[in-house]
Amino acid sequence: MFIRDHPYPAPSNPPRRPSNDRSSRVDTRHIGRTGSAVTPVGLGCMGMSWGYSESLRDEETSVRVIELALAAAAPLMLDTADAYGAGHNESLVGRALAGRRSEAFVATKVGIVVDDLATRDLSRNGSPEHIRRSADASLRRLGVDAIDLYYLHRVDDAVPLAESWGALAELVQQGKVRHLGLSEVGRQEATEAHRIHPVTAIQSELSLWTRGPLDPQTGTVGWCADHGAAFVPFAPLGRGFLTGRYAGTEDFEPGDFRAGNPRFQPEAFAANLRIVRTVEAVAARHGATAAQVALAWTLAQGDHVIPIPGTKQPRYLVENLAAAELRLTEQDLAELDAAPAATGSRY
Repeated sequence: MFIRDHPYPAPSNPPRRPSNDRSSRVDTRHIGRTGSAVTPVGLGCMGMSWGYSESLRDEETSVRVIELALAAAAPLMLDTADAYGAGHNESLVGRALAGRRSEAFVATKVGIVVDDLATRDLSRNGSPEHIRRSADASLRRLGVDAIDLYYLHRVDDAVPLAESWGALAELVQQGKVRHLGLSEVGRQEATEAHRIHPVTAIQSELSLWTRGPLDPQTGTVGWCADHGAAFVPFAPLGRGFLTGRYAGTEDFEPGDFRAGNPRFQPEAFAANLRIVRTVEAVAARHGATAAQVALAWTLAQGDHVIPIPGTKQPRYLVENLAAAELRLTEQDLAELDAAPAATGSRY
């Protein structure tokens, strides 16, 4: 997913490839009760501007990847945020959208502010004034008349959620935004917001090494199913770990935030490889890659689940999109569910 070219051996199983015949393509998934539908696997665009190996960032290649994704899998959910590269990512997505607006379901976010781009210092701002100002800026950068799905990126503890959500609801009334979502929230916050204006989607991390959202008591995957909302997993490949392409933090370039992530540190890394080995065993039975199995497991958590793996490279884009055609058996799912929990905290 995020790896640079290196001399490691290629996966033993070549990736499944999506059919070239659109009539035979996998079914779409509905985005809540909006009436809109997208292909089961979307595209997270953050890594094209933010967080991962900087030397792999090439604007022209990134635009091409987005264009290829839209050509292969429209209607496709494209996920970005005004914080990713301090607006750069939205501008990049806007370039790729030119002339292809109807092929994309555009999701972006507001509420995280980049205080220092070089050090990646961030803060939260959920004030109505900031939301209104940021929405107009996002519309300009994306080059669209309306944002399909606008998330509150994080709840700002200094601003009542009702105020932030109310400002977002006003944008829907004004026609600048079509639907609203929340990112990284709990059930109580989702319920509070839903009383004011429907929550169309919740975005949170979900993968075989982050399964908290599946908790039947506290998780938001179930909340979304109960309230007619979509659940959109980010990092469904465990920030690339579940692909099995990494040997350790030495694979990461300076500036890649994963080098300091607790789950990638030597002791945790070794323990977490047990999850990868389980994924690889299932992949071998299907002639698929580990990445495709990890995505297929995520898709199997509910018809309302729409993962958004990120990539900057066309070959991994093809691999990820084809995961929607992989059908895991009950035995496969039982084995994957029995994989150990991840060692180390998320951040």
